[in-house]
Amino acid sequence: MKRWPLIPTIFVAGAMLVMIGLGIWQLRRMDEKNALLAEYAAAATKPPIAWPAVPVKHDAPLFRRATGFCTEVTGWSASAGRNAKGEAGWAHIAACRTGGAEGPGMQVDMGWSRDAANPAWTGGEVTGIVAPDTRHIIRLISQTPAPGLEPSQPPAMDDIPNNHLAYAVQWFFFAAVAGVIYALALRRRKQAPGADAQR
Repeated sequence: MKRWPLIPTIFVAGAMLVMIGLGIWQLRRMDEKNALLAEYAAAATKPPIAWPAVPVKHDAPLFRRATGFCTEVTGWSASAGRNAKGEAGWAHIAACRTGGAEGPGMQVDMGWSRDAANPAWTGGEVTGIVAPDTRHIIRLISQTPAPGLEPSQPPAMDDIPNNHLAYAVQWFFFAAVAGVIYALALRRRKQAPGADAQR
């Protein structure tokens, strides 16, 4: 009777447990993300807030209406964007000072155009919707575009990825595949002639 290969079995079982654990963790993350998306969906019914002096990634007020004051435009950037009609073009984002002694200031999407040239807007009070920003955590999508621009497309719930269920299924699948492959390997080992004699 062939002995059970202890070390390989421990290794494969440990790997399977890790993959199953990662799948369970992704399911928990999915529940957390669903709760967060529900909070974002309810943001439209909440009163406006003042622009946060120092945005915090884990508590960003996404999809809330907010108001800030741009005391000075320190720079412009044009990124691919869409207008309220869904047409492709350029979103014009102003980097603003907000008058505070500390903090990163405020990024404001002041509108859309087909031309990447910077608008002539120099600052002032801005009201709009808080949207995610990969570099600055959040930006404000102004409801009133700068002169010569059209309103940019407001942020949508589809901008927030929620792939945790797919990731969980992948980890469970990997664990199942590892188990099947190891079971087949054990079966082949059992059927292999002279396996015991070679040890």
